[in-house]
Amino acid sequence: MITNEKNSKSNNEKKNEQLSRDSVCVCEECNHGLARDCLKVKCVCCKEGSHSMVLDGIVGLAPVSKGQRSYAEERSVLVSADSVKLQGNLTIPKNAHGIVLFAHGSGSSRHSTRNRYVAQVLQKAGLATLLIDLLTTEEEKVDDVTAHLRFDIGLLAKRLVGVTNWLLQNPDTKNLNVGYFGASTGTGAALVAAVERQSIVKAIVSRGGRPDLAGQALLRVKTPTLLIVGRRDTPVIEMNQEALDKLRGEKKMVIVSGATHLFEEPGTLEEVARLAADWFVCYLDKMYKMNIITKPEKQAEAVKISENL
Repeated sequence: MITNEKNSKSNNEKKNEQLSRDSVCVCEECNHGLARDCLKVKCVCCKEGSHSMVLDGIVGLAPVSKGQRSYAEERSVLVSADSVKLQGNLTIPKNAHGIVLFAHGSGSSRHSTRNRYVAQVLQKAGLATLLIDLLTTEEEKVDDVTAHLRFDIGLLAKRLVGVTNWLLQNPDTKNLNVGYFGASTGTGAALVAAVERQSIVKAIVSRGGRPDLAGQALLRVKTPTLLIVGRRDTPVIEMNQEALDKLRGEKKMVIVSGATHLFEEPGTLEEVARLAADWFVCYLDKMYKMNIITKPEKQAEAVKISENL
């Protein structure tokens, strides 16, 4: 009997450990960044379902300061762009100083677990995010069979420009600096769209992207661009290096050790999110730029931050 009790206890501990490791505590009263910090499946103050947000085994979300909500409110939006209606998820943290528009990759969507993780880290850095499907539901059904629309960079870029225009007209986002986060084929579309909205798009970050698909538009990109590639994603490294050489604006390529194309290895996606947050905060935060301009003592610090990106 004692042995059975021990085994039962061991199994329960393993189950609870897995739950706490993969789930996020969103209880305002608990105010924990991770459910594992809560040490309970259901706290006295927690509402039912507070620990149910599982992110495909991804752990290590950005820390949450005391007195802040774990998550800003996410709301569904329907965006008019290029004569179609596109579905998106918009999140605007309090006092946001910029917004990042996500351009998803081949066969992906606004529900991408990896992009949602990156978006959450950006939100905790004070940035609003818009994850949006650049294809309609009907187009996605066709593309699932033909796989041709996901490579139609001209179409995707046109949609991205349309969504950017919507952000400039929306009362909640019109005063925010705009950045693009591209993944896979979405990077090509982001670079082409950035050329069309050169004065609006202030920063671009690519995760395992295909910047080469932007073609000759690369020679006209002046937007500060960060290309992030996995060390074990050899073909894409070469594509990114060639694209980097063609970019005319401020640019940087970072190769993440041990990572493959999807950044599935432990710690690699966290590194992508950290790099992206640093880049976007640097180029989208108006107050950051004002401090550099008005306070000479901040210039050396700014240079140091840029060198570490």
